[in-house]
Amino acid sequence: MKRKPSTEATEVWIRLMRVQGCVLGAVEQDLKKAGFPPLAWYDALLELSRAPGGELRPVELEKQMLLPQYSTSRLIDRLVEEGLAVRRECKMDKRGLFVEITDAGRDLQKKMWASYSAAIERHIGSKLSDADAVKLSGLLDRLGCCTGAPQAMSAVKDAASAR
Repeated sequence: MKRKPSTEATEVWIRLMRVQGCVLGAVEQDLKKAGFPPLAWYDALLELSRAPGGELRPVELEKQMLLPQYSTSRLIDRLVEEGLAVRRECKMDKRGLFVEITDAGRDLQKKMWASYSAAIERHIGSKLSDADAVKLSGLLDRLGCCTGAPQAMSAVKDAASAR
């Protein structure tokens, strides 16, 4: 029989889920108040802007964003409808598609960063010292959930330098 989680481990799980939901909801609300679309739009536009040539196959975008396929498809549809991205045929494989960020998409991603970065500061940065943030990052890394941590940090730095 496998070992059951301790009461402490179970409590940490519950707190992680509650904090994640609370902070994510607060950031989403801040973006909404500023008149911006949902955070997933920013994330998709950031991933596209960071990709070579500003384009990714839908499946690559799905993997980068850790969204289910149906959510990614709907998100791409919305980005295309709003003129923030375009679908284009793969030259090598006519059946394949790419999603490419447009200039309007790059502009929106940069504008959203001002509100997004302020929300990160309000809901995380103002509550943790830099030393606490490093310690928490280390603890989260031990859970194995942060396999893309260097990429995530570079994405935040890229977004900050694009301001």
